[in-house]
Amino acid sequence: MKILSSKTSKLVIIVTLAGFFFYACDALIDVSPKGALSDEVLANEQGVEALLIGVYGALDGQMVAPDRREATDVSNWVYGSIAGADAHKGESLGNTNGYVQIGNMNSSADISFFDGKWQALYEGITRANSVLNVLDDVEDMTEDEKNRVAAEARFLRGHFYFDLKTMFDMVPWIDEDTDDVNQPNDQDIWPNIEDDFQYAIDNLPETQNDRARANRWAAASYLAKTYVYQEKWNEAKTLFDDIIANGVTTEGIPYDLMDEFRQNWNPARQDGNPEDVFAAHMVANDGTGHTNNANLGMSTAFPYGDTSPFPCCGYFQPTQDLVNAYRTDDNGLPYIDVNRPDAHNDEMIIHDMDVSSSNQFDMYEGNVDPRLDWTVGRRGVPYLDWGPYPGTAWSREPNNFGPYGPKKHVYWAEQQSDYADLNSWAPGTAINTYIIRFADVLLLAAEAEVEVGSLETAREYVNRVRNRAANDAGFVQLDHNRAQAAAEVSSEAEMLNLSVGSHDWVIREDTETTFVYLGGGVGNIDNWQEYELPNYVINEYSSADFSNQEFARTAVHFERRLELAMEGHRFFDLVRWGTAEETLNAFLDYENGALGISTRNGSFTSGRDEIYPIPQNQIDLSTVAGEPVLQQNSGYN
Repeated sequence: MKILSSKTSKLVIIVTLAGFFFYACDALIDVSPKGALSDEVLANEQGVEALLIGVYGALDGQMVAPDRREATDVSNWVYGSIAGADAHKGESLGNTNGYVQIGNMNSSADISFFDGKWQALYEGITRANSVLNVLDDVEDMTEDEKNRVAAEARFLRGHFYFDLKTMFDMVPWIDEDTDDVNQPNDQDIWPNIEDDFQYAIDNLPETQNDRARANRWAAASYLAKTYVYQEKWNEAKTLFDDIIANGVTTEGIPYDLMDEFRQNWNPARQDGNPEDVFAAHMVANDGTGHTNNANLGMSTAFPYGDTSPFPCCGYFQPTQDLVNAYRTDDNGLPYIDVNRPDAHNDEMIIHDMDVSSSNQFDMYEGNVDPRLDWTVGRRGVPYLDWGPYPGTAWSREPNNFGPYGPKKHVYWAEQQSDYADLNSWAPGTAINTYIIRFADVLLLAAEAEVEVGSLETAREYVNRVRNRAANDAGFVQLDHNRAQAAAEVSSEAEMLNLSVGSHDWVIREDTETTFVYLGGGVGNIDNWQEYELPNYVINEYSSADFSNQEFARTAVHFERRLELAMEGHRFFDLVRWGTAEETLNAFLDYENGALGISTRNGSFTSGRDEIYPIPQNQIDLSTVAGEPVLQQNSGYN
C-alpha cells in the first residue's frame, strides 16, 4: 500500500524491524540488526513520519511474510469469502496450498497460510509499536502532533489486532511497553482494541493531507464495528448515529454511497469517493518497475482459461449458492426465509457448467438483483468492457470449480494502461481494497437498530443501500462493451457479412443485444449466439416487511451478503451471528450437487470451526523449557 502525496513519501528509509518469526530467542532480540536505523536517527518528525508510513505499508499484508500473497491479503478473501461460501478456490485442484482445506472446514494448525497471516499482522503491530516507542524522544514536534501520530499508529494497531481476534480469537497482546514478546494468549483483547480505537477517535483530525490515512471518523466506524462483534448494540447504535449524521472522509467529504455500485472499484473514481471510510490504497505503474505498491493480494484472482485476456491465474471463482442469492421475486425482493438459510436455492440461476463456450447457451430469464453482474462474471453478461463473459473458456478447471469468474477487483480493458500493473506474472492493479466502506457502516448500523428494536430505522438503512443498487444508470449495459466490440451493426444481414473470428462479438443496434460468433461459418445465423441484457428487478422493503424483528434481522443479514459479497466478510458475519454451522453445512450439501463437482465436501463443526487454529509454527517458537507459551484453540490438535 502506498500513501499518496505525503511530504515524507519520497523519503526512502530501510528499517529492519523484528522479523516476526515473532517468537525469537532473547539473545537474538538483544542484537541490533544490520542496516537498522537507531532511535536517535529516527527520533524526529521526518523519521517518525517515515516509520508511520511503514505501518500503513504493512496494511496490504504483502512483502512482509514468507507465504503466498493470498494468505496475507488484507481483503481476507480466502478466510472470509472462500470459507464463507461466496467462492471456490479455483485455479487447479492439484495446487491446494490450504485453500481447499480452509474452504471445506478442514483447517489444521500446520497449514502455512495461517502462519503467514499471523506473521503479517504481527509485523504491522511491530511497526506500530516502533512508532510509539520513538515518539517519546522526538523534540521537534508539538504534543498535538505527537498525539496525532500516536493515534494513527494505534488505529492501525487496532486494525491488525481486530483481524487477529476475529481469525484466531485468543491471541497475545503486545504493545509498545511489552519487553518480552513471548506472551501467552490467555486474555480477551477486545478491551485493548477498543482502547486503541477510542484513543484514535480522541486524537485524530477529521481530515488529513493524504486520503489513504485514517481520520477520527474511520476510528469511530471501526470502534462501532468492534462493538457489533461483541453485541454491544446500544454502544454501537450511539456511535453509528453520529457517524451516519456527521461523518466525513479523510478528504472532508460527507459519508454517503457512491452514485453507482460499480464505481467503488473504478480507480478513476477513487479520489473523492464518499464511501471510502478506510481502505488499503493501491497504485499501479508507479515508475518503480515492480508491482509492490499495486493490489498484489488479488493478483492471482482473475479469470483464466483458453481465451482469457488476463495473464493469471484463475483463483477465486464465485459459487452457485452466491449466484442464486441474487434472484428477486416479482416485488424485487430476495428470496429469504427465517427458517431456512438456503431458501434462495429453491431455484437455480442457469449455469453453463456443461456447455462449451462454442455452443449455444440459454441465459436465465428470471429477475435478478443488478449487483449480481458487478460481483460475478457469468455467461453472456457484459464483463466490464471485455465483452460477453464466455463461461467455461475463462475457467481453468470448470469441472472442479464451476464456470463463474470474480469481478469487483478486475480492471477494465480501456483502463489497463493506467490502472493495471503488468510488470509481473500476475497483474497488480490500482483498485483499492476496502476495509470499511459506508455501505458496510449502514448495514452494521441496521443490525444494531434491529437488535435494539428500532426496526423502521433499520429498514431505512437497508433501503438506502438497495436504492443505490436500483439506480438503473449503474446497471450493466451494452455501452460498457461498445469500445471493444469487433463491430457495431444495424441488421442481421450486415452482421452475416462480417469478417470475424471465433468468439468475436458485435453489438446489434436493431435488437439492442450482443451477438457472439461461435464458429462454423459467419454467414449462418445459427452460428451466432445472441445475448440479451438480464432482467434487473430490485425494490425496497416496506414497513410491513420490517414489522417483525426476526424477519428484519434475516433481511439485514442477507443484505450484507448481497452488498459485500466477495469482499472477505461473509465467514466472519456467519460466525458472529451464530448461524455458521447451519448455513455452511447447507451450502456444502447444495453446491456439489448444483454444479456436479466434488471439491466442497467438508462439514462445519460447531465449537471448533468458528475460529482458525493458532499456527503450529508459532506454538513451537513460543516453547520455553519444553512447554509452549501459546495454547491451541479448542478442537485442533
